[in-house]
Amino acid sequence: MGRAMAIIEREMRRFRRSPMLIVMSMIMPIAQLVILGYAFGGNVKHLKLAIVDQDHGVPAVRIRELAYAAASGARTLDLVEYADPGVALNDLRNGRVNGVMTIPPDFSRRALSHNEPRVALISDNTDTVVAASMAGTLGGLLGVFNAPRTPPRVPGAAQLEVVEVYPYVPYIQYLLPGSIVMSIFMMVMIGGGIIFIDDKNRGLHEGYLVTPITKFELIAGFNISGTIKAVLAGMVILVIGSIIAGVPNPLDPMRIVRMFVVISSTAFALISLMFLLMVRITDPLLPRAMFGVLNTVLYFPSGAVYPQQGFPGWMQAIAVVDPFTYAVHAFKCLLLKNTGFGAIAYDLTFLLIFGAVAMTAATALFKRTL
Repeated sequence: MGRAMAIIEREMRRFRRSPMLIVMSMIMPIAQLVILGYAFGGNVKHLKLAIVDQDHGVPAVRIRELAYAAASGARTLDLVEYADPGVALNDLRNGRVNGVMTIPPDFSRRALSHNEPRVALISDNTDTVVAASMAGTLGGLLGVFNAPRTPPRVPGAAQLEVVEVYPYVPYIQYLLPGSIVMSIFMMVMIGGGIIFIDDKNRGLHEGYLVTPITKFELIAGFNISGTIKAVLAGMVILVIGSIIAGVPNPLDPMRIVRMFVVISSTAFALISLMFLLMVRITDPLLPRAMFGVLNTVLYFPSGAVYPQQGFPGWMQAIAVVDPFTYAVHAFKCLLLKNTGFGAIAYDLTFLLIFGAVAMTAATALFKRTL
């Protein structure tokens, strides 16, 4: 392996002389973690709700009081009162308000006679998140309105008690495992695949072919050097991302050791996949187009952004063979649950077998001729 070590040394020297390459490969995962984590993980607030009270009875006033209480508490709603329902609907269509709550003229009479009183919510359903949030808020408001003023001493209705095993996980922490895998992939893509293709395009690759180095030593040298680069990037993003996301005890020694093993296995699997795809490519523009497709195909089906149970069947089929899936699952177990190797044994096994098979296939496909 002395000749493979020479390749590793050359690649690491070139990597050390390109500090901007290192920085740029880490900026995107951190930016993705911060922007997506806070963009998708927050609660919807300050939705403009128009109130049209056509009744003005005591029950209608109570509905309005509950709405103002919800607006002053969680700040989910910003209330605007209208006298004309036509003006309110016109403002809804023009985007000035997000919804219109109409209290019909017979609401108080029906409420006092227990004759199915109804309140209408007209929402802009082009934004399903806003519409669902507004409907949920008003649904809870009517639940309070319908509750008896004097609750029974012994409740007769069945109730659900939710017991949470782990502390609350904000979305930015949920997104952190995918960002770590993305940082590894970025380093594999930039520091492994693109540099390899550029060497072939500049003719540097021909120098290897006139030496007695074997195909396995050549692929192993590139794989090991790429794995080392990806591990360094992954460990840096792990520490920085854990601090940004607020993960408890991010520098726990045993957790760091487990994370190092998962990062190394992930880097080995992804760099092996990269060279399997790049080993027969000669056009330097093709990898740059391919990486954009790979980024989408590998990242989103992995469950890094959304649970896989919500995917259609064809996306779940991709997730089964996607190495991102097993890396993300392992990182979630270690970061969010602080489990041990027993919970991630299958993930590590898949990543190591996947890397070995991809590296073997890349070695078999490699040509020692121009």
